Amino acid sequence: MTKLILLALVVAVIVAVRVEPQETRVEVGDRFPMLRGQFLTGSDAALPEASSGVTRPVAIGFTYESRFPVEAWADWYSTAIGPRTDVTFFEAPMISGWATLGQWFIDRGMRNGTPVALHENVITVYGGAGAWKDALGYGPGYENDAYLVVLDGDGVVQWRYHGMFDDATAGRLRDVIVSLADRDVETRHTTDHPTNDMAGSR
Repeated sequence: MTKLILLALVVAVIVAVRVEPQETRVEVGDRFPMLRGQFLTGSDAALPEASSGVTRPVAIGFTYESRFPVEAWADWYSTAIGPRTDVTFFEAPMISGWATLGQWFIDRGMRNGTPVALHENVITVYGGAGAWKDALGYGPGYENDAYLVVLDGDGVVQWRYHGMFDDATAGRLRDVIVSLADRDVETRHTTDHPTNDMAGSR
């Protein structure tokens, strides 16, 4: 009897470890769920809190091969959008399975391959990939896609896409980013300098 109880406990623990929290599909208009990981600097990172108040395009990859479209989108961003202070681009590689055991080597490799100035634009996430796959519509046939979301200053999803880099989509993404960034700047300006409707009425 004791052995049966022990076996049941072991099975329960294994199931508890392997079951990942379920996320509902993230759609445009939803607040982005909490994404926790680490910057390449080693400090803790969390979205949508990171760079709160500015527009944030986020490129997420779930496989080793997905790094190619993610990097292609990051390279496009650096030339198409440039050093705007009201937009911050993040890469978020999701590492799961046996690969999580190589966290130290993976992070070191990414640090070596990423300019120091961009170390706080890369968030490595170890574990929990299953829930994010559900949330972002991951499925057969596009495992190696880059999954892109654009968050406004309040952390609300304003645009979604998954796929390889292509110029037509890049043009649409640029329009979304610029429009949101300009809107957020105007909102902050209005909030910081409210119009006095009574001015000049005396």
